[in-house]
Amino acid sequence: QVQLVESGGGLVQAGGSLSLSCRASGDVASFDAMGWYRRLPGYQRDLVATITSGGTTNYQGSVKGRFTISRDNAKNTIYLQMNSLKPEDTGVYYCHTEGETFGFGTFETWGQGTQVTVSS
Repeated sequence: QVQLVESGGGLVQAGGSLSLSCRASGDVASFDAMGWYRRLPGYQRDLVATITSGGTTNYQGSVKGRFTISRDNAKNTIYLQMNSLKPEDTGVYYCHTEGETFGFGTFETWGQGTQVTVSS
């Protein structure tokens, strides 16, 4: 069974910074793409940033230049450094991973979510 343990988040003033981390564990063949999604108040969960095991990144347009996703493959951990935070970044941030099992195809798993609140 794959587990994702998220940490970080919290309350910060607009213009400030926060960082999130997410560690994946489980008896699987590989963790492939990993990423962060968020659910803003009144909206569905949406992509923030993803990163492949090879380091290729993808960002939602509104966070480009402000957020940076990184990955430590040895630790199966991803990080999200969030700078210049805005009140509209307030929401629940979810870690996500997908990969390959040993002989049972692919899998995907979501973290429990962590709250990020940016005050104006």
